[in-house]
Amino acid sequence: MSDNKVQYKKMALEELVVLSQQNDFKALEELIRREQKDVYAAFSYLCSKKENVSDLTQEALLRVAKNIQNLKNPKLFKSWLNQIITNLFYDELRKTQRKPDTISLDEETENTAPIKFQLLDKKCKPHEKCVTSELEQIIKKAILNLPNQFKIVIILRELQGLSYEEIAQVTHSSVGTVKSRIARARGKLQEDLKAYI
Repeated sequence: MSDNKVQYKKMALEELVVLSQQNDFKALEELIRREQKDVYAAFSYLCSKKENVSDLTQEALLRVAKNIQNLKNPKLFKSWLNQIITNLFYDELRKTQRKPDTISLDEETENTAPIKFQLLDKKCKPHEKCVTSELEQIIKKAILNLPNQFKIVIILRELQGLSYEEIAQVTHSSVGTVKSRIARARGKLQEDLKAYI
């Protein structure tokens, strides 16, 4: 591995953003590499169809590459990226509401996108891993069944780690509304999952 590549891997996110804005392709490449898994994970919880997850992830990262010059404050990169994710999700939602859903008889109907988090220790026994995998799928399904306004805030808070203020900015809501939606989403998830946890 070249020293240049190692140098980019060690850089802080903000440094990569600044260099990307200065047309440093290697910095942009590293920035996108770092964010790809988180973007994919967010869309895998927002979208029920796996093919949409990949397409939306690619589109979000493409928008980052095309529009990074427009970001005025590099410290706000994460919020800006989450705004892109949210906008793309709502765009996709509008598209799917306009056209009827078609179902393939050859394709799996369950969303099999990978889950980002681990519920149990990685050293657990095979039967425990099976239970963990099943539980992760149950949790993911419960999140997918939340109303969209709750789904987005719970993903931004629990999976992306955004503060209430950042979520309010991304969703164009007040902090109070965000807190209320998160509380209601948690309550609904707790109710839906009480048989499992």
